[in-house]
Amino acid sequence: MTYSGQTTTITRWQPWDYRDSSWHNSQISGYHIEALDGEIGKVDGATYDVGGSYLIVDTGPWIFGKKVMLPAGVVSNIDHQNQRVFVERTKDQIKGAPTFDESMVNDQTYRTNLGNYYGEEGLGWYSKKM
Repeated sequence: MTYSGQTTTITRWQPWDYRDSSWHNSQISGYHIEALDGEIGKVDGATYDVGGSYLIVDTGPWIFGKKVMLPAGVVSNIDHQNQRVFVERTKDQIKGAPTFDESMVNDQTYRTNLGNYYGEEGLGWYSKKM
């Protein structure tokens, strides 16, 4: 796009890619997950596939032992020193996500629904305007 002689690049949210490429291959299993409104669980597993990365989070007693799948695009920061992964979603947004089924991690329909849920204008979308 060009406005008054200036070119602006718009980057669309990429649900299945980490925002920072230095996070690829980070050993984050066991790290705590920090939602916008507090801790929600621990990383049970993580993938680092370009265009297909995600975290599996064990929410422990917070959501009665439920596991959730978070697209890598919701990760805003990783603090290796304190073993914390920060995500730009609230606990309720994560709790309301489509039910995780381990057999569905590679199912394109499931991944599309999850990406839409967490993506722009989805129910799990966080807007700084809120």
